[in-house]
Amino acid sequence: MKADKVKRNIVLGILFFLPVAFLLMLYPAKHNYEPLNVVNEKVSDTKGFYTDRADSIVLKNHITVLGFLGKSPLDKMISASNLKELVYDKFKGFKNFQIVIVVLEGTEEDVKALKKEINTYEDLKFWHYAFGTEGQIKMLFNTLKSKERLSEDLSTNNVFIIDKDLNQRGRIDGRTEREIEDKKPVFSVYSYNTIEVSEIKNMMSDDVRVLFTEYRQKREGKFDDSNTRRSKEINKDNE
Repeated sequence: MKADKVKRNIVLGILFFLPVAFLLMLYPAKHNYEPLNVVNEKVSDTKGFYTDRADSIVLKNHITVLGFLGKSPLDKMISASNLKELVYDKFKGFKNFQIVIVVLEGTEEDVKALKKEINTYEDLKFWHYAFGTEGQIKMLFNTLKSKERLSEDLSTNNVFIIDKDLNQRGRIDGRTEREIEDKKPVFSVYSYNTIEVSEIKNMMSDDVRVLFTEYRQKREGKFDDSNTRRSKEINKDNE
């Protein structure tokens, strides 16, 4: 009888302290929260492009994942599928979120075929294709900070995060905690490779989530803008 009482007290103790321990683990994460870095400012908008849904599509006042599939959208099937499954499906319910894929005008039939492959059973209403001329596409891309260039077919496997004020977001220091401890060289993250599943699933998803947290805190009046490390802190090697 005594043994049963001791066991019951142990179980009750565990049930009481487990939620407390969980909250204590969450507190440091909140306390150490830092906004997603602004790595580049004044990204061009897409007002001159047209879409298959409306006359124009804009980046301003949206949280946008921006991609470039260029002249041959169907050749980027894996890239588009990874983006849909690992990013779009996760954030499609968030306010003002959108994915904008830039393609060359005249590729409308290829885009229709691509839609059939990745849309599956739902209408991707927050996923837009922006059609533009070669000059428009290059001009937009040139306003982005990127370690990679557009290929000859005006495409890239990398996608970019653009905030509501047309700032490009990323990481000034892209090292993991382990890499920092090992004193690995600092590197910046300006974009995310959609072919690398772990990069999209882990790093990019975390970064998009952090950006949504920032805007939520701004709405609640809890965001301290002085904590944001602006783009002037980064090197300008790619300018």
